[in-house]
Amino acid sequence: MGLVRNTSIPVLLVLLCCFCLESDSATDTITSFEPIKDSDYITSNGNAFKLGFFSPVNSTDRYLGIWYNKKSDLPAQWVANRDKPLKDSSGVLTISGDGNLVILNGQKEILWSSNVTNSVANLSAQLLDSGNLVLLENTTGTIIWESFQHPSGTLLQKLKVSTNERTGEKLQLTSWKSHSVPSIGSFSCGIQPQSAVQVFIWKDGSPHWCSGPWDSRIFTGIPDMSSVFHNGFSVVDDQNGTISLSFSYLINSLFHYVLTTEGDLVERYWDNDKDYWRIVWNAMKSECDVYGTCGAFGSCNSRTSPICSCLPGFEPKNTEEWNRGNWTSGCLRRTPLQCERVNTTGNEASKMDEFLKLKMMKVPDFADSSPANEDYCRQQCLENCSCIAYAYDIGTGCMQWTRNLIDIQKFSSSGVDLYIRVAYSELDKVRDMKIIVTITVIIGTFFISICTYFLWRWMTKQKARKTKAKEILLFNKGEARQKYHNDNLNQVRVQELPLFNFEKVASATNNFHLSNKLGQGGFGPVYRGELSDGQEIAVKRLSKTSGQGLQEFMNEVIVISKLQHRNLVRLLGCCVEGDEKMLIYEYMPNKSLDAFLFDPNKQKLLDWRKRFNIIEGIGRGLLYLHRDSRLRIIHRDLKASNILLDKELNPKISDFGLARIFGGNEDQANTNRVVGTYGYMSPEYAMEGRFSEKSDVFSFGVLLLEIVSGRRNTSFHHDEQCMGLLGFAWKLWNVDNIVALIDPMISEPCLKIEILRCIHVGLLCVQDFAKERPTISAVISMLKSEIADLPRPKQPAFTEREIALCTESSQSSQSKCSINNVTVTVVEGR
Repeated sequence: MGLVRNTSIPVLLVLLCCFCLESDSATDTITSFEPIKDSDYITSNGNAFKLGFFSPVNSTDRYLGIWYNKKSDLPAQWVANRDKPLKDSSGVLTISGDGNLVILNGQKEILWSSNVTNSVANLSAQLLDSGNLVLLENTTGTIIWESFQHPSGTLLQKLKVSTNERTGEKLQLTSWKSHSVPSIGSFSCGIQPQSAVQVFIWKDGSPHWCSGPWDSRIFTGIPDMSSVFHNGFSVVDDQNGTISLSFSYLINSLFHYVLTTEGDLVERYWDNDKDYWRIVWNAMKSECDVYGTCGAFGSCNSRTSPICSCLPGFEPKNTEEWNRGNWTSGCLRRTPLQCERVNTTGNEASKMDEFLKLKMMKVPDFADSSPANEDYCRQQCLENCSCIAYAYDIGTGCMQWTRNLIDIQKFSSSGVDLYIRVAYSELDKVRDMKIIVTITVIIGTFFISICTYFLWRWMTKQKARKTKAKEILLFNKGEARQKYHNDNLNQVRVQELPLFNFEKVASATNNFHLSNKLGQGGFGPVYRGELSDGQEIAVKRLSKTSGQGLQEFMNEVIVISKLQHRNLVRLLGCCVEGDEKMLIYEYMPNKSLDAFLFDPNKQKLLDWRKRFNIIEGIGRGLLYLHRDSRLRIIHRDLKASNILLDKELNPKISDFGLARIFGGNEDQANTNRVVGTYGYMSPEYAMEGRFSEKSDVFSFGVLLLEIVSGRRNTSFHHDEQCMGLLGFAWKLWNVDNIVALIDPMISEPCLKIEILRCIHVGLLCVQDFAKERPTISAVISMLKSEIADLPRPKQPAFTEREIALCTESSQSSQSKCSINNVTVTVVEGR
């Protein structure tokens, strides 16, 4: 008996383990033998989505749905029995004998079915990590049915909305009836393939919103849609009549679009920092976004009052209704077209119809497209009496309109230029109006200028009297610094840099709450904020105890306000009220490069492709500062903590408080106040106060070696024979073992040549003498292998001094030396 017991226990344990493994493997699957009851649920293999029964808010009805597993504060993304809810918790989801997924109530009545007509044996249903529920034939893996072919109100990644032009079959999103009732509501959303694909929202079958034509990159009627951010969209024509639209983001899978019960299309993504769903875009921003708000031949502009106006050459169809704000009646042409005179000669030829150009417009609906070029597009329209407008977009091609122009909107940016056909006499009216406006503006400007001049003279005299009387007090009380600040602030106002009031910034940062604090630098603390319109910002607040002061503050404002480049952080404005001095920047969600590069947990997120992209981006930013901007800028504080990373980990150079502007003929300059960060400063700058473009190249070289090695320049001080990163790299170069410098995270044989080339370029950038370092333009060419043969580097700067200092420090930790009389001030970066 004892032997039998000892033998049976392991057998039982093995059977139990097999049972557990089988149970775990079935957590994303339904079979006819393993149905889902109301209290049960299944989750996708990667735990992204969950399927089960639920009750909407303020309702006791039960529905079968799919929703995000861990981010479940949203309504279900897909609902099966939308029109037949269960009134109790007796619901069961199973596979019926005829091969269909069905929902049964307590009386075994079918409330919902997948309606598969071909009966197949050996089926199972699986919930995928995309949120798609698929009915599979187990032997072949063939998908018999899928929920993505029957969407509810949410567009998940890889889910397609489509239209078949031949059969008229459409795959669309449909809104919920209300927040408590998932049944089909008044709104639907899908694509309308006319001559160009457009996304529509329909209300009870009538157009409610239109995206404008797809130009292979963006929808031209969405002004804030950029091809960079929205590059996940894809429009596919299967050549069998079906055109489909889908989207897929590689970086963040928790993006989706939802059609709300109010008829708005909303884009949301999961904000890991705040742990909630953030709305990043919505279709219905103003009344102008409602389809046809201004009627036929009317144009809508949300920034004017009233928002509707007639197109040039048109007047309100019903003036009384128009003045009352009822614009849907639209406009009529004021002067009939004389297009039949196009083919005439003599004097009549000069009276032909012409086109008036409207810039940055959302083009009307119902366009006819063709591949004609821009010039031929105009000529085609001019020769066709039925053509009343045309537009040309490089992605869409030639667009022409022969029907009423409807759903036109004026944008402040992007959009397409629209050309409206008008009678020749209308051009005279437009010219006369332009002349009147121009004369009025000139006279008004002249009058204001005279008044301003005399007012300035009077204020200057008053100010001179007060300044002379208080000049001694200004310096005694330390108010000379405030005078410097005011003069520079006036300069900023002339440059029209936006000024934020303190209350607005305080509100955006929740009164500078510690939970919004991003970091602390020499300038002061940096806070994350969100403006009332949803825009995220980063606020640098000058600390009263900061080692930097008004000079650095105003220097950063004046320098960066004139710079615009994809690899430079964008300054949105500043705030100066009382003792408060703040800079408002665009928010960089991934913070600074050092937060990734030197963090063991985040380091693995930076593979070689991302690191090389960062190196290239920093180089392009420096090239813009040194050569391509209208000012020549020397940054003087380039380091890992001053490289910010956006959502896609693209680099942006920040912190221009120490930057210097060079004149057209200047190659270098001197200073008695050396500022920057040790480890990144070039020898001629640190020791003699001389700086130039080659000073930034030196800092770039140090930064390049840090990116390749994954180690700080200062991380070697207690090992590697007291060497810094430059000395360590040089030592490995001399013993032909430079491969040992490469960060193990990116060390792959197929990348070796490219990485070693970057190290070679980095060593050339940190040469002791400035003249031996390449320019940043040459550096970029070297990195891209446009310069094939690289010169052999010499010993980098500071390496001899490191050995000498290590020797001295081993003999006496108290000995100090000074090379010259220059005061070295270290200002840590923000």
